[in-house]
Amino acid sequence: MSRKPRNFQIGETYHITTRCNNREFKLQRWECREVFLYAIKQALDKFKFKLYAVCIMSNHIHYLIEPTQPNDLPKIMHFLNWYTAMCFNRMQKRTGHFWEKRYFCDGFPVSDKERALNTLRYIHGNPKAAKMRSGFFYEFSNYGSYDQLTHDGLTQWHPAFLTLGNNLEDCAGKYRGFCKRYNPKSKPARKCNWGTKLLSGLDLKGTISSRDERRSERNRTNKSANSTQPSSSPASSSPPARCQVTETPVVRAKASQFIRANQALRGESRQK
Repeated sequence: MSRKPRNFQIGETYHITTRCNNREFKLQRWECREVFLYAIKQALDKFKFKLYAVCIMSNHIHYLIEPTQPNDLPKIMHFLNWYTAMCFNRMQKRTGHFWEKRYFCDGFPVSDKERALNTLRYIHGNPKAAKMRSGFFYEFSNYGSYDQLTHDGLTQWHPAFLTLGNNLEDCAGKYRGFCKRYNPKSKPARKCNWGTKLLSGLDLKGTISSRDERRSERNRTNKSANSTQPSSSPASSSPPARCQVTETPVVRAKASQFIRANQALRGESRQK
Protein backbone atom coordinates (compact mmCIF):
# COMPACT_ATOMS: atom_id res chain seq x y z
CA MET A 1 0.00 0.00 0.00
CA SER A 2 1.49 3.33 -1.05
CA ARG A 3 1.92 6.11 1.49
CA LYS A 4 -0.31 9.16 1.33
CA PRO A 5 1.66 12.05 -0.21
CA ARG A 6 2.25 15.09 1.98
CA ASN A 7 1.02 18.50 0.94
CA PHE A 8 3.75 21.04 1.64
CA GLN A 9 2.75 24.71 1.43
CA ILE A 10 4.66 27.97 1.07
CA GLY A 11 4.87 30.00 4.28
CA GLU A 12 4.32 27.07 6.63
CA THR A 13 6.36 25.90 9.60
CA TYR A 14 6.66 22.17 10.24
CA HIS A 15 6.89 20.31 13.51
CA ILE A 16 8.96 17.21 12.79
CA THR A 17 9.52 14.19 15.03
CA THR A 18 11.89 11.33 14.23
CA ARG A 19 12.21 8.25 16.46
CA CYS A 20 14.86 5.58 16.81
CA ASN A 21 13.91 2.19 15.44
CA ASN A 22 11.86 0.14 17.89
CA ARG A 23 11.87 3.24 20.17
CA GLU A 24 15.26 2.17 21.50
CA PHE A 25 17.38 4.66 23.45
CA LYS A 26 20.18 4.90 20.91
CA LEU A 27 20.88 8.63 21.46
CA GLN A 28 21.87 8.45 25.11
CA ARG A 29 25.58 8.84 24.38
CA TRP A 30 26.80 12.43 24.63
CA GLU A 31 28.92 12.11 21.49
CA CYS A 32 25.90 10.94 19.46
CA ARG A 33 24.11 14.16 20.33
CA GLU A 34 27.20 16.16 19.42
CA VAL A 35 27.29 14.49 16.01
CA PHE A 36 23.60 15.28 15.59
CA LEU A 37 24.24 18.98 16.14
CA TYR A 38 26.98 18.85 13.53
CA ALA A 39 24.65 17.08 11.08
CA ILE A 40 22.07 19.83 11.56
CA LYS A 41 24.72 22.42 10.75
CA GLN A 42 25.61 20.54 7.58
CA ALA A 43 21.95 20.44 6.57
CA LEU A 44 21.52 24.16 7.28
CA ASP A 45 24.49 25.00 5.06
CA LYS A 46 23.17 22.76 2.31
CA PHE A 47 19.47 23.69 2.25
CA LYS A 48 19.37 27.19 3.85
CA PHE A 49 16.23 26.53 5.92
CA LYS A 50 15.14 28.19 9.18
CA LEU A 51 15.37 26.14 12.36
CA TYR A 52 13.27 27.63 15.16
CA ALA A 53 13.45 24.79 17.69
CA VAL A 54 15.27 21.52 18.23
CA CYS A 55 15.37 19.03 21.10
CA ILE A 56 17.47 15.86 21.01
CA MET A 57 16.06 13.29 23.41
CA SER A 58 17.31 9.78 24.17
CA ASN A 59 15.21 8.04 21.54
CA HIS A 60 13.69 10.76 19.38
CA ILE A 61 14.23 14.26 17.95
CA HIS A 62 11.94 17.26 17.67
CA TYR A 63 12.41 20.05 15.13
CA LEU A 64 10.46 23.16 14.17
CA ILE A 65 11.51 23.94 10.59
CA GLU A 66 10.60 26.47 7.92
CA PRO A 67 12.09 25.35 4.58
CA THR A 68 13.02 27.90 1.92
CA GLN A 69 10.97 25.93 -0.61
CA PRO A 70 8.18 23.56 0.51
CA ASN A 71 9.60 20.62 -1.45
CA ASP A 72 12.93 21.03 0.34
CA LEU A 73 11.58 19.44 3.53
CA PRO A 74 11.80 15.80 2.34
CA LYS A 75 15.35 16.50 1.13
CA ILE A 76 16.30 18.00 4.49
CA MET A 77 14.94 15.03 6.43
CA HIS A 78 16.49 12.50 4.04
CA PHE A 79 19.88 14.12 4.47
CA LEU A 80 19.62 14.32 8.28
CA ASN A 81 18.40 10.75 8.69
CA TRP A 82 20.90 9.30 6.22
CA TYR A 83 23.90 11.17 7.61
CA THR A 84 23.16 10.44 11.27
CA ALA A 85 22.22 6.80 10.67
CA MET A 86 25.53 6.25 8.87
CA CYS A 87 27.48 7.76 11.76
CA PHE A 88 25.53 6.15 14.60
CA ASN A 89 25.58 2.66 13.12
CA ARG A 90 29.35 2.83 12.91
CA MET A 91 29.72 4.36 16.37
CA GLN A 92 27.49 1.72 17.95
CA LYS A 93 28.71 -1.22 15.84
CA ARG A 94 25.29 -2.00 14.46
CA THR A 95 23.64 -2.47 11.07
CA GLY A 96 20.17 -2.04 9.64
CA HIS A 97 17.58 0.67 10.12
CA PHE A 98 18.49 3.24 12.74
CA TRP A 99 15.35 5.36 12.41
CA GLU A 100 11.81 4.12 12.78
CA LYS A 101 8.97 4.53 10.30
CA ARG A 102 8.23 7.70 8.36
CA TYR A 103 8.87 10.84 10.37
CA PHE A 104 5.93 12.72 11.90
CA CYS A 105 5.19 16.01 10.16
CA ASP A 106 2.62 18.64 11.16
CA GLY A 107 2.53 21.96 9.31
CA PHE A 108 0.90 25.29 10.14
CA PRO A 109 1.26 28.88 8.89
CA VAL A 110 4.16 30.90 10.26
CA SER A 111 1.63 33.63 11.07
CA ASP A 112 -0.27 31.37 13.49
CA LYS A 113 1.18 32.87 16.67
CA GLU A 114 -0.74 30.73 19.17
CA ARG A 115 0.07 27.47 17.41
CA ALA A 116 3.73 28.44 17.08
CA LEU A 117 4.16 29.33 20.76
CA ASN A 118 2.42 26.16 21.92
CA THR A 119 4.59 24.06 19.62
CA LEU A 120 7.76 25.78 20.81
CA ARG A 121 6.79 25.17 24.42
CA TYR A 122 5.91 21.55 23.73
CA ILE A 123 9.31 20.92 22.11
CA HIS A 124 11.24 22.76 24.81
CA GLY A 125 9.20 21.03 27.53
CA ASN A 126 10.11 17.49 26.42
CA PRO A 127 13.02 17.03 28.89
CA LYS A 128 10.78 18.18 31.74
CA ALA A 129 7.91 15.94 30.65
CA ALA A 130 10.31 12.99 30.48
CA LYS A 131 11.65 13.91 33.96
CA MET A 132 15.15 14.34 32.57
CA ARG A 133 15.17 17.89 33.93
CA SER A 134 13.17 19.69 36.57
CA GLY A 135 13.14 22.84 34.44
CA PHE A 136 13.32 23.76 30.77
CA PHE A 137 17.08 24.20 30.39
CA TYR A 138 18.70 21.28 28.60
CA GLU A 139 22.04 21.16 26.78
CA PHE A 140 20.57 19.67 23.62
CA SER A 141 17.49 21.88 23.34
CA ASN A 142 17.51 25.50 22.20
CA TYR A 143 15.26 26.74 25.00
CA GLY A 144 18.24 28.59 26.46
CA SER A 145 18.57 30.74 23.35
CA TYR A 146 14.99 31.99 23.92
CA ASP A 147 15.34 32.44 27.67
CA GLN A 148 18.82 33.99 27.73
CA LEU A 149 18.80 35.53 24.23
CA THR A 150 21.97 33.70 23.25
CA HIS A 151 23.08 32.59 19.78
CA ASP A 152 23.79 28.87 19.49
CA GLY A 153 24.95 28.88 15.87
CA LEU A 154 22.05 26.75 14.59
CA THR A 155 18.65 28.16 15.52
CA GLN A 156 16.85 31.47 15.30
CA TRP A 157 13.88 32.96 17.14
CA HIS A 158 10.44 32.32 15.73
CA PRO A 159 8.54 35.44 14.56
CA ALA A 160 5.80 34.66 17.11
CA PHE A 161 8.36 34.94 19.91
CA LEU A 162 9.42 38.38 18.65
CA THR A 163 5.86 39.69 18.96
CA LEU A 164 5.59 38.94 22.70
CA GLY A 165 7.10 42.26 23.84
CA ASN A 166 8.45 45.65 22.86
CA ASN A 167 12.06 44.48 23.11
CA LEU A 168 14.00 41.23 23.26
CA GLU A 169 14.25 41.20 27.05
CA ASP A 170 10.50 41.59 27.31
CA CYS A 171 9.96 38.79 24.78
CA ALA A 172 12.26 36.48 26.72
CA GLY A 173 10.56 37.27 30.02
CA LYS A 174 7.08 36.61 28.68
CA TYR A 175 8.13 33.39 26.99
CA ARG A 176 9.78 32.27 30.24
CA GLY A 177 6.54 32.87 32.10
CA PHE A 178 4.57 31.12 29.36
CA CYS A 179 6.77 28.05 29.75
CA LYS A 180 6.54 28.05 33.56
CA ARG A 181 2.76 27.71 33.26
CA TYR A 182 3.22 24.56 31.17
CA ASN A 183 1.83 21.40 32.73
CA PRO A 184 2.83 18.47 30.50
CA LYS A 185 0.30 15.67 30.32
CA SER A 186 1.45 12.21 31.26
CA LYS A 187 1.50 9.94 28.23
CA PRO A 188 -0.49 6.70 28.59
CA ALA A 189 1.27 3.42 27.95
CA ARG A 190 1.04 2.27 24.36
CA LYS A 191 -1.22 -0.70 23.80
CA CYS A 192 -0.91 -3.04 20.87
CA ASN A 193 -4.34 -4.40 19.97
CA TRP A 194 -3.18 -6.21 16.85
CA GLY A 195 -2.80 -9.92 17.49
CA THR A 196 -4.49 -9.87 20.90
CA LYS A 197 -7.13 -12.39 19.88
CA LEU A 198 -4.63 -14.37 17.84
CA LEU A 199 -2.30 -14.84 20.81
CA SER A 200 -5.01 -15.33 23.44
CA GLY A 201 -4.79 -18.65 25.21
CA LEU A 202 -1.14 -19.24 24.35
CA ASP A 203 1.28 -19.91 27.19
CA LEU A 204 3.83 -17.33 26.09
CA LYS A 205 5.71 -17.42 29.39
CA GLY A 206 6.21 -21.14 29.13
CA THR A 207 7.30 -20.84 25.52
CA ILE A 208 9.80 -18.13 26.35
CA SER A 209 11.15 -20.03 29.35
CA SER A 210 11.73 -23.17 27.28
CA ARG A 211 13.46 -21.14 24.61
CA ASP A 212 15.68 -19.43 27.18
CA GLU A 213 16.59 -22.77 28.73
CA ARG A 214 17.64 -24.14 25.34
CA ARG A 215 19.66 -21.01 24.66
CA SER A 216 21.41 -21.23 28.04
CA GLU A 217 22.24 -24.86 27.39
CA ARG A 218 23.78 -23.99 24.02
CA ASN A 219 25.81 -21.21 25.64
CA ARG A 220 27.17 -23.58 28.27
CA THR A 221 28.09 -26.09 25.56
CA ASN A 222 29.87 -23.46 23.51
CA LYS A 223 31.81 -22.19 26.52
CA SER A 224 32.96 -25.71 27.32
CA ALA A 225 34.03 -26.26 23.72
CA ASN A 226 35.97 -23.02 23.65
CA SER A 227 37.64 -23.44 27.02
CA THR A 228 40.72 -24.97 25.39
CA GLN A 229 41.13 -22.05 23.00
CA PRO A 230 43.60 -19.24 23.86
CA SER A 231 41.94 -16.38 25.77
CA SER A 232 43.28 -13.68 23.48
CA SER A 233 44.25 -13.28 19.86
CA PRO A 234 45.77 -10.51 17.72
CA ALA A 235 42.32 -9.68 16.33
CA SER A 236 40.72 -9.28 19.77
CA SER A 237 43.46 -6.91 20.94
CA SER A 238 42.79 -4.38 18.17
CA PRO A 239 40.94 -1.21 19.26
CA PRO A 240 37.24 -0.94 18.35
CA ALA A 241 36.35 0.98 15.21
CA ARG A 242 35.26 4.57 15.83
CA CYS A 243 33.39 7.03 13.69
CA GLN A 244 35.91 9.59 12.45
CA VAL A 245 33.26 12.33 12.59
CA THR A 246 33.37 12.34 16.40
CA GLU A 247 37.11 13.00 16.35
CA THR A 248 36.86 16.05 14.08
CA PRO A 249 37.55 19.31 15.98
CA VAL A 250 34.87 21.18 14.04
CA VAL A 251 32.23 18.77 15.42
CA ARG A 252 33.25 19.49 19.01
CA ALA A 253 33.44 23.21 18.30
CA LYS A 254 29.94 23.37 16.83
CA ALA A 255 28.48 21.23 19.62
CA SER A 256 30.24 23.27 22.31
CA GLN A 257 28.82 26.52 20.92
CA PHE A 258 25.28 25.13 21.03
CA ILE A 259 25.68 23.63 24.51
CA ARG A 260 27.18 26.80 26.01
CA ALA A 261 24.35 28.91 24.59
CA ASN A 262 21.63 26.65 25.97
CA GLN A 263 23.01 25.27 29.22
CA ALA A 264 21.29 25.99 32.52
CA LEU A 265 22.04 29.10 34.51
CA ARG A 266 23.92 28.82 37.77
CA GLY A 267 21.55 27.72 40.48
CA GLU A 268 19.08 26.23 37.99
CA SER A 269 18.10 22.90 39.52
CA ARG A 270 18.57 19.97 37.16
CA GLN A 271 17.40 16.41 37.40
CA LYS A 272 19.03 13.68 35.35
